[in-house]
Amino acid sequence: MTARILAVFYAFGGTAGLLALLGAAAHSGRSVAIAALAATALLGAGVIGRWGPCWPRAAFHVPVAAATAMIGSAAALAPDPLTAFAIGSIISFVAVDAFFFFRPGPALAHLVIALVGVSGVLVLRGDVPLFTTLALVAVVVALGTVTRDLAWRASSASRDPLTGLANRRGFDDALQELLVAAERRGEPLSAALLDLDHFKRINDTDGHEAGDRVLVRVSEVWCAQLAPGAVLARHGGDEFALLLPGLTGPVALAEVERLTGLHPGIGVSCGVAQHIPGETKAQLMRRADAALYVAKDTGRNRCALDDAAGDQLAADLTAALAAGRIGVAFQPVVELAGNRVIGVEALARWDHPERGAVPPAEFVALAEQHGLIATLGRQVLRTGLQQLTALRAANGVQLALGVNVSVRELADPGYPHRMAAVLAEFDWPAAHVVVEVTETQLESDVAVVRQNLETLTRIGHVVAADDFGTGYSSLSRLDVLPVQHLKLDTSFIASITTAPRRAQLVASIVALADNLGLGLLAEGVETREQDAELRRLGVHFGQGWFYGRPMPADELAGWLAARWVDGAVSIPR
Repeated sequence: MTARILAVFYAFGGTAGLLALLGAAAHSGRSVAIAALAATALLGAGVIGRWGPCWPRAAFHVPVAAATAMIGSAAALAPDPLTAFAIGSIISFVAVDAFFFFRPGPALAHLVIALVGVSGVLVLRGDVPLFTTLALVAVVVALGTVTRDLAWRASSASRDPLTGLANRRGFDDALQELLVAAERRGEPLSAALLDLDHFKRINDTDGHEAGDRVLVRVSEVWCAQLAPGAVLARHGGDEFALLLPGLTGPVALAEVERLTGLHPGIGVSCGVAQHIPGETKAQLMRRADAALYVAKDTGRNRCALDDAAGDQLAADLTAALAAGRIGVAFQPVVELAGNRVIGVEALARWDHPERGAVPPAEFVALAEQHGLIATLGRQVLRTGLQQLTALRAANGVQLALGVNVSVRELADPGYPHRMAAVLAEFDWPAAHVVVEVTETQLESDVAVVRQNLETLTRIGHVVAADDFGTGYSSLSRLDVLPVQHLKLDTSFIASITTAPRRAQLVASIVALADNLGLGLLAEGVETREQDAELRRLGVHFGQGWFYGRPMPADELAGWLAARWVDGAVSIPR
């Protein structure tokens, strides 16, 4: 809708400019320039109408500001005062646009800039009376004020008064807009329905005010965690609806599971569905609703995926695994004190014949959903060991290999035995394989998972808690979890040089790891400043693009050879 309205204003603005020019005094040079500006506005209307629906809301600041510039320029070039005033009056479109599209602060800034610019041009011309200019300013301010009031009323009609989220009407409008954008961009879109389990008990036991506080707290926490572009709405009562543009069904499911985990004391059932090209918004939400009822029927406090959109991709992944077409990229791990490469992490890569590179988060989640994760994990381990064994034979470097292991793999009692068999096949020491398990998976209550981790540790493997710092009970159980390393989540590193409290927090984690005898690795190191700060704080290991990006085995061989110094792979500082 935003793009359509702006395109209409651009079209009528350009047309109004041409009409004003037709009634102006003859002046060939200026007339040509004004005609060019009007033609630019008409061309802009076509561009905005065609591609504008794909733009984020913030992008519309540019064409609105450009409209102000074009109107001011045309008014300055007008050959007579009447034409200048007529062109200047087009600035009223900017006032309507600004308050209709943007929040009050940015909208007011657009209005002030437009009024100061255009009225300044008219006054500086010297042939437009001052009070005539002020009359124009008064009209434009009035239009802006009325538009702001109407926009506020329309926004209120689409907002839930308790939580401030979109209501059902606002959600439907956002869904329609995102569906159009998804179809045009060819990007995925997923929807979710989330229902607070047994919410009626809270109202009956503690009163409706307590229930309202729960709804507000849940909405505030979820809003703070959502990525830009996501839309969260209160669908009614204790039910929320969520739109996740750019995410496939399996990735959206993982995101929703993360969100619901933010409230460990509140049970949440949810259903997720990915939009299928050509289906209506009603069909999408019916599938999400069906998935929600599946989650409720299977015990509540869980998430279910209606994965009609992922069935074909899952079949393609099955075929790729059977044909051995899953690749591996290796990212270096650096010991900061010794300034040397000590290992690599194996990262799965899938190049789909039609879609190209499929994001790992998408196909790993798909493998989890369709029972393919054990096959995927086994293939990544074998490929990684095979390629690093060849590399070791060529240059004599014995690197540690980090592999990500799913809790579904660890829930199989035979997993340690299969791991040992693969290592024996390649004559690879167990001490040089780091089993990386996400922190939340380490909190699993499945007894066989803990037993397998303890078995892996006993035979020499290093177990690392990946994404450390994103869980909720890790500090209370660190002393009993069978881990030897902590991999600090990238969110800690991103602001370590700009947020003093974040640096202090990392320093505390370093002290904690040292006291418990645990190694600490920082993920996501991207800058020299981050590297320097991590060294200052005493972090043991680093991984990230600053040291080396993920690369295939042949590229890794050259990368290592270029850094071979005195029998070790060193990193220049």
